[in-house]
Amino acid sequence: MTEKFSLKDHLFNPESLGDLAAEYAAGLPDFDASGFLAEVVPGLEGRELLERLEWIADCVEIRLPGDFPAMADALEAAMPAELDPSKTDDDFGRFIHAVPGILAVRHGLEDHRDRAFDLLEAATKRFSMEFYIRPFLNRWPEETLARLGRWAEDGNYHVRRLVSEGTRPKLPWAKAITLDPLVPLEFLDTLHADPTRYVTRSVANHLNDISKIDADRVLDTLGRWHKAGRQDAKELAWMTRHALRTLIKQGHPGAMEMLGFRADAPVTLDALTISPDPVAINDQATITVTLSATEPVPVLVDYLLWFHKPNGAESFKVFKIKQAKIAPDAPLTLTKTHVFKGNATTFTLHPGPHRIGVQVNGRVLGEVQFDLTASDGG
Repeated sequence: MTEKFSLKDHLFNPESLGDLAAEYAAGLPDFDASGFLAEVVPGLEGRELLERLEWIADCVEIRLPGDFPAMADALEAAMPAELDPSKTDDDFGRFIHAVPGILAVRHGLEDHRDRAFDLLEAATKRFSMEFYIRPFLNRWPEETLARLGRWAEDGNYHVRRLVSEGTRPKLPWAKAITLDPLVPLEFLDTLHADPTRYVTRSVANHLNDISKIDADRVLDTLGRWHKAGRQDAKELAWMTRHALRTLIKQGHPGAMEMLGFRADAPVTLDALTISPDPVAINDQATITVTLSATEPVPVLVDYLLWFHKPNGAESFKVFKIKQAKIAPDAPLTLTKTHVFKGNATTFTLHPGPHRIGVQVNGRVLGEVQFDLTASDGG
């Protein structure tokens, strides 16, 4: 049997921690690398990913000066080379280099704020400090926003990205921030024109977060950016699609219009089938859709699945089929295979009556019912 992949073991293991020990030993001649490894590696057992980060920071901290300014100096002296500045994307860095951020929060938050900011600025050029700027936003909002304003103009794109990513209202895995989610829009107004995809992806993800809070503000912001013309048109078009992905799934009319998909497009649903019916959990079914239109029209076609629950309630998810164009007198037939996974992590399947619907440009044109049965395995 193939062993299940473990992200925490992939990120934190004797080899990766050996690299970290070597870096500290190279930068700090008095650092006890062998003692560090003898302590830190056995302590990984039983700890989850983020707990391992805290443990690694514990083991580094006791081998550094106790005074935070001196500790920060030592952390900077032990840092590896900055991430390749010639790259423009997919250069997140290594999780083992999160230690300076953890210690900046532990020991710099209250009494050494500005020195901690400097440490985070240096560290984020090796590994994103998006988790660790957030406690400063909560404790020192005005001062942190002032520093972020400077970083938004920094020459290093990792520092610029930190401004957007660290202030996201719904940053995955991260602690919540109390900041008004619309305040960082002033930074996004600067960063949306960035030449690196690493930054513009963060900006788009940030807008997607805000769209769950204030959809109209996101649409207004994107409209302003299109009018300003500061970003390459192709890149801004990509950012717009990425930023509106949640609203598009929800069928938001304004988002559809911005992407060129009319909610009132003259499209009709000619046929919708699912085969086989019934379908068993863990099996797959083929969904077939036929659409026609009275004039040439671009369409964004999705399908919705309403899931049956034992208490009689329903929940639904939206899945993509295709972006296409329909011409008059030329019906469009699309097929999609859907696997009814019984071990999905985001929802649980239950046998019983289910529904499937077709959504075109955010408007549900029709639906059919089908039955989901228990898998052959039980």
